[in-house]
Amino acid sequence: MSLGHTMGLLTDPDQEWESIRKDSESVTHLYFGHILFLALVPALAGLYGTTQVGWQIGDGQVIRLTFSSALQLCALFYAAMLAGIYIIGRFIDFFAATYGVREDNPKGVILAAYTATPVFLMGVIAAYPNIWVNMLVGLIAVGYSVYLLYEGLPILMKIPADRGFMFASSVLTVGLVMLVALLAISVVIWSVGIGPVYVS
Repeated sequence: MSLGHTMGLLTDPDQEWESIRKDSESVTHLYFGHILFLALVPALAGLYGTTQVGWQIGDGQVIRLTFSSALQLCALFYAAMLAGIYIIGRFIDFFAATYGVREDNPKGVILAAYTATPVFLMGVIAAYPNIWVNMLVGLIAVGYSVYLLYEGLPILMKIPADRGFMFASSVLTVGLVMLVALLAISVVIWSVGIGPVYVS
């Protein structure tokens, strides 16, 4: 079961990447056994945090979103996470031949999904929407995900570590470009009326 790899990636990533490589699971099984569930963690935590807890800027009043507004935004966020994993995975598969990967079964989506695991899990902190706490935890989660990417790519793709480093750097660049694109899309979505609605 895909979720069974989650703890191993946090405690012994090298051994777990070897186990993931031997599994050869399909993208469909990966989504239904891993991604769909873990991506719910930050989405549901965000829904709870923005509607029930709220956030505060300085000594100002606590700000909350209406449930319908938060639900709409969290659903879009959830869909973006699912799509983002698939798109980055396909980019990895596209770049694979350039870096000498000889695998017949593409593993790009698998790499993207398991690399994002710390971000999914640490997304639970969105239930307490304090900007400084969220930023600190987010940086830790992203940092560990980057570590998993650099550590796991050579193992999963069966290529030398030096080539894996260059490959992982290319994947990281694509991820950053996608993040900027997502921010731009968010601005467009907000401008057409799908934005936050605050509790008055």
